[in-house]
Amino acid sequence: MLHAVVLAHPKPTSFCAALARTCVEHLRAGGHEAQLHDLYAMDFDPRLKAEEMPTPHGVTPAPDVVAERRLLSGVKSFIFVYPFWFNAPPAILKGYVDRVFGMGFGYAPGAGGTEALLTGKSLLSFSTSGAPDDWVNHTGALKALMTVFDIHLQGVCGLRVVDHKHFGGVVSNMTDESGADVLEQVRTRLDELFEPAVA
Repeated sequence: MLHAVVLAHPKPTSFCAALARTCVEHLRAGGHEAQLHDLYAMDFDPRLKAEEMPTPHGVTPAPDVVAERRLLSGVKSFIFVYPFWFNAPPAILKGYVDRVFGMGFGYAPGAGGTEALLTGKSLLSFSTSGAPDDWVNHTGALKALMTVFDIHLQGVCGLRVVDHKHFGGVVSNMTDESGADVLEQVRTRLDELFEPAVA
């Protein structure tokens, strides 16, 4: 199975970056194919241009979007890795979804609306925040995010949301033990969702 691990964090030394690398390495160790799409390293432009917007005559994606969609053409599993910023994904990830998952890749015009084009593919998200887990859950921040992001992608594009695992309390002075525990939780969840292809 081919997985696309989409990382949205500006620091290559961040815990999110370590989490994304762990996903790629663990999936490959289990016999899967995994691509890392580091949006900041790619210098991905999240701004949807006027000429990219759908018209009655169709849609014309920009060359960078065409190239990215080509790389994603065989992907069966999308794994988003990102921090909560003001209880939302970073702008670069939202723009990535706007531009790459738009018409012609995520959905197409259909009778009475749109037709999902990513049915049969899955979405798994790992998010982090400095705020503790109990605050994120008590305030409804995670539920709200999932409603407008994960579940919306499921409804429009047909992606099957398999999980959204949030890790709170991710701060600069977190202990090595805490970080190692989170990464082990990530490996365990990957094994539960995607059975290793090799022993």
